[in-house]
Amino acid sequence: MFKNDLILSSRSEPDEAIEQLNNLSERGAVIGTDEAGRGALAGPVVAAAVYLTPEQEKILTRYKLRDSKRLTPKGRENLFAVMNEIGVYWRASMGSITRIERDNILQASLWAMGQSVKKLAKNFNICPVCVIVDGTERIPDLNFQQWNLIRADNLIPVVSAASIVAKVIRDRLMIRLDSKFPAYKFAKNKGYPTQAHRNIIKLIGLSSIHRESFCRKLL
Repeated sequence: MFKNDLILSSRSEPDEAIEQLNNLSERGAVIGTDEAGRGALAGPVVAAAVYLTPEQEKILTRYKLRDSKRLTPKGRENLFAVMNEIGVYWRASMGSITRIERDNILQASLWAMGQSVKKLAKNFNICPVCVIVDGTERIPDLNFQQWNLIRADNLIPVVSAASIVAKVIRDRLMIRLDSKFPAYKFAKNKGYPTQAHRNIIKLIGLSSIHRESFCRKLL
C-alpha cells in the first residue's frame, strides 16, 4: 500500500495529476492502461497497457502525445509508429463479443485491461509500483496497486499512450472486418453508432459481430 503522504484522488487537475505521477515514478515503474470501443455497437473492446521510460515520455511529448480521442487517425498511427521505433513496452488484449454479452461491457473492458497489464508485467519483467487506470472502476483480480483517475487518458502520458495503442489496434481490426461485412461500412464507422450505421442495422439487421444487447432498441 502507499504511504499516508500520497493521496490518490480520482478527480485531479492537470498539475496535481502530474505531481502525483512524479511521486509514483520516484518509487518505481508505473503502468498505464485504457480501452477503446466501449461505446461501439459492433466489434470487440480492446485494451492496452504501456510502460514508458522518462526518455520515451519526453520523445512522445515532443510528438504531441495526448488522449487518442484528440488525435486524427493519421496522428494516432504516427505516434504508434514512433512508440514502436523507440521500443516502448506495450501489450494489448481483446474482450470478445461473447464476453461483452455474457459479462457486460464494463466487466469485459476491465478484464481486457487487466489481461493487458498482466501480460506487460510478465513479458517484460516489470513489477509496477502502480497501475493507472482511466476511469473510476477498479480492475478486479489485479495484484498491483491501482490509481483510478478520471480523464487519465488526457492527464497522464503513459495512459495517453495506452489509449493510442488500444485505439489503433481496434481501428485496424475493424478495417479488416469491413472486408468480411462490407454492408456495415466498418472501415468508416469502426462499429460506433453513427446515424448511417444505425440506419443500416434497421434495414438489414445485425451481423455476427454486433452486440445484440446494445442494438435491441434499434431492432
